[in-house]
Amino acid sequence: MGGLPGLEKFSHLEDKIYRTIEVTKKLREEKDRLEREMSSIRHQVNGLLEEKSHLEVQVERLLSERDEIRQKVDAMLDAIAVVDPEMADVMRR
Repeated sequence: MGGLPGLEKFSHLEDKIYRTIEVTKKLREEKDRLEREMSSIRHQVNGLLEEKSHLEVQVERLLSERDEIRQKVDAMLDAIAVVDPEMADVMRR
């Protein structure tokens, strides 16, 4: 049975090849899954960046409106001060 060790080596090599194929298949599946996940995350990040940009514009607009309202309130307090200086002091506190 001198040929048997050669067959055993061949069988062992065959097993290694099939295991390598299975590992390669699993790694490719994992790679594909990770690429899909990465694409989804990139899409989410792009959406969040757009939302951030929109919110920054909105904050700037609201700050501008706040300053405008503050100026109007100051103008009204100045008008009240002309009519009733004591009342204007109370309202400014």
